[in-house]
Amino acid sequence: MVRIRLKRMGRKHRPFYRLNAVEKKTPRDGKVIEALGWYDPLATDPAKTLSINEDRVRHWLAVGAQPSDTVNDILAKRGLIDAAKWNAVRASRIKRKVEKMNADKAAAAAATEAKPESA
Repeated sequence: MVRIRLKRMGRKHRPFYRLNAVEKKTPRDGKVIEALGWYDPLATDPAKTLSINEDRVRHWLAVGAQPSDTVNDILAKRGLIDAAKWNAVRASRIKRKVEKMNADKAAAAAATEAKPESA
């Protein structure tokens, strides 16, 4: 499966990322199938923050590539994917995570109440 994700470049405390299409099991800084652009989060000029080859990104999305969550955020801001749909997916993930955390807390509380005090 192909993923569209960021590859960290740059130096310490000065991140710079390349947007790449890579195989899912490839390490973060591993072999790239195709470079699709770059992202500089510390750039002061908005025009120099992001550069994307939109045609190639659309191609990879059309053939089934799955963007990472961060790339989904970037693509939604650029209008390459449906932002409302992505926000709904993110909200459902957060809701499930909160429900699981509350269930774990309740289970832990029940386990401590059921444990008899030792003398």
